[in-house]
Amino acid sequence: MDLNGIFVPNVTPFTGQGQIDFEKLGELVDFWLRSGVSGIVVNASTGEAPLLSPEERIDLIRYVKDRLRGRGSLIAGTGAIGTRETIDLTRDAEEAGAEAALVLPPFFIKPSDMEVYQHFTSLAASVDFPLIFYNVPKFTGYGVPPMVVNKIADEHSNLVGIKDSSGSPGNMAENIRLFGSKISVLSGAADMTLPTLTMGGKGAILAVANAIPETCVSLYEAVKRGDLEGAGGYQRVVSYVNKVLVREHSQIAAVKAALSSLGHPAGEPRRPLRSLPPGEKRQVVEEFRQRQTL
Repeated sequence: MDLNGIFVPNVTPFTGQGQIDFEKLGELVDFWLRSGVSGIVVNASTGEAPLLSPEERIDLIRYVKDRLRGRGSLIAGTGAIGTRETIDLTRDAEEAGAEAALVLPPFFIKPSDMEVYQHFTSLAASVDFPLIFYNVPKFTGYGVPPMVVNKIADEHSNLVGIKDSSGSPGNMAENIRLFGSKISVLSGAADMTLPTLTMGGKGAILAVANAIPETCVSLYEAVKRGDLEGAGGYQRVVSYVNKVLVREHSQIAAVKAALSSLGHPAGEPRRPLRSLPPGEKRQVVEEFRQRQTL
């Protein structure tokens, strides 16, 4: 599959009763596609995947697949603690219509490098389906060395990409040096988007792309046409919005507040994630709007 460009790890809109609001989700999918994103990543952390039932996760894949109508790629998050559960989730995602799986290493248990290797090689050998490795120390509690990913890429052709959210320029440079010619290297850290692209990476999967998809796409396109000065301007906006929505406030609630300010209400997060109190929500929206003057 074509893993180039900007991908949105979509928020999951909920009704006031806490059910998935598919109508609002459809409107958001259209909004992101109009902005030029390359695809949607359902059941990721920004979409509150750990708080969704298995049935809801499948329903989301099927709905977004139908809404896309071939206008972009559909990737599904399928990570779990256990290898058997990860294989089952990945097979279910393929059957539901996803085109690739985004798989984070086992979390909570902090496995060794060899255990991570065995986990992914078991998955890769069990499915004939494109896989994207998700290095996300923030959620797993550890970083996977590039050499481990490189070994998996050498042995399994269905590993087609990596989303690296470590935020480390050195780690990203090593990713691209080792396996950038074999699989697509994507940034998962907003601040690393421009450095990743200029070092030879293929794109990014960014939480902030929910709220500023056009800016993220413009950053990608500026690099592709060689306009690094223009790309730097877009990166400043992306980094500012990332600071506001991801670093300084509750990420999912803040992203949803920003979307609501754009006329795309997405409801509140599911518990135990907190909703923003009215004062903080106003602050988020006011700070988010300041991006227009950067």
